[in-house]
Amino acid sequence: MDTVKMGFTIEEAAECTGIGRNTMRKLVDWGKLPVLKVGRKTIIRRDTLERFMTVNQGRNLLKPDDVRKVE
Repeated sequence: MDTVKMGFTIEEAAECTGIGRNTMRKLVDWGKLPVLKVGRKTIIRRDTLERFMTVNQGRNLLKPDDVRKVE
């Protein structure tokens, strides 16, 4: 049975979305993408990442003012 991951590290989230690691880190630092912190590890929930991709479709993710925050 295959298990579906509920959360991704920054690197995993970047790989599965095609967004660069540095850009993904910026989105987290800007507060646009909420995360869970487990010690030094940063986890992005799958459903949060999917919602983020939907609400920011067509937006320039390199411009903080263009990016919509997800809750």
